Amino acid sequence: MAEQKRDYYEVLGVSRDASDDDLKKAYRQLAKKYHPDMNPGDKDAEAKFKEASEAYGVLSDPEKRRQYDQFGHAAFDQTAGGGGGFDFSGMDVNDIFSSFFGDGFDFFGGGSRRTRSANAPAKGANLRTSVRISFQEAVFGCKKEIQLNLKDPCPTCGGTGAKPGTSPETCSKCGGSGQVVFTQQSLFGMVRNVQACPDCRGTGRIIKDKCPNCRGDGYVTNRKTIEVTIPAGIDDGQSVRIREKGEPGINGGERGDLLVEVIVAPSTEFARDGYDIYSQVPISFTQAALGGDIRIATVDGDVIYKVKPGTQTNTRVRLRGKGVPTLRNKDLRGDHYVTLLVQTPESLTAEQRRILEEFDATLDTRWSAKADKAAGSEKKSKKKKFTEKLNEIFD
Repeated sequence: MAEQKRDYYEVLGVSRDASDDDLKKAYRQLAKKYHPDMNPGDKDAEAKFKEASEAYGVLSDPEKRRQYDQFGHAAFDQTAGGGGGFDFSGMDVNDIFSSFFGDGFDFFGGGSRRTRSANAPAKGANLRTSVRISFQEAVFGCKKEIQLNLKDPCPTCGGTGAKPGTSPETCSKCGGSGQVVFTQQSLFGMVRNVQACPDCRGTGRIIKDKCPNCRGDGYVTNRKTIEVTIPAGIDDGQSVRIREKGEPGINGGERGDLLVEVIVAPSTEFARDGYDIYSQVPISFTQAALGGDIRIATVDGDVIYKVKPGTQTNTRVRLRGKGVPTLRNKDLRGDHYVTLLVQTPESLTAEQRRILEEFDATLDTRWSAKADKAAGSEKKSKKKKFTEKLNEIFD
């Protein structure tokens, strides 16, 4: 059995709504700590470096991250191949070395490098919530309504955070850039580093007269109802992403997303493993011995199955295409495996006992003859009790 992978966010030590910068910063720290060149001969460090590289390789790609947030590791079970390779093409070499000398360090030029403006438009944070559904709803999909608090631009100030009739002022410390620059001595000489402005907290603006409605935040919270489409085949613990239903963007950026974790209630009839379904069906001794039609409950409704004569207890039968639809193609489904359990009657009427004793006698004659023939002896084999024969047949 393959080793269970850790959650990628757990590997990097970040929350699920971490920004791209948060992901990059977390990876740089892990890469510096566990890089094989800095830990020669340490197999554990090498494994952790590869694990962090794999996690960052997925989460740093917007499309791969969307698939992972929605389906988890199952999103890559056909393409990832259990690998852990990481493409460094999307990461500047300076990003690794800046973890040693600060975010403004330029490895090749020895000076400051250009960074994204702190008050540039940025996507808002993601929100997380959960929804409970039944086993049947998870198999075939459904729609659910959830209620949660969402921020909207303040109608009084229009999202500026300033009192009506006033407007935010440009921060005098950073000149509206949201960043301040300072120099620092390093092994490579003097380098320039960039940090968020402490006065305006990186916004580039100072609000002196705050809006009385939002208290300078620029947003108000409203209770909203959102419809969530649950896809067929979703499993317990997986999430559905709803675009732009998260926190408002910063400086005009787009809203974050809403991640809805699905909690599936267990079924009293069925068990699930991946896209396959499992259940048990009791059958009588007569049905097992003579065969015949039985009724089996499935997620699609009852089906008729023909039991073969002489069926033993714990026999497993397969109903093809009666399992769970796959997330990638709802027309492709797993199978339903049914374990047949032969039930021995616990109490018998006098007539039933007489019939079984007569049946037992015929079995004794037949089995004794076979035993005598096999042994080449004229002696009669010792009779066996009917209950002992049942144990031999159905043990």
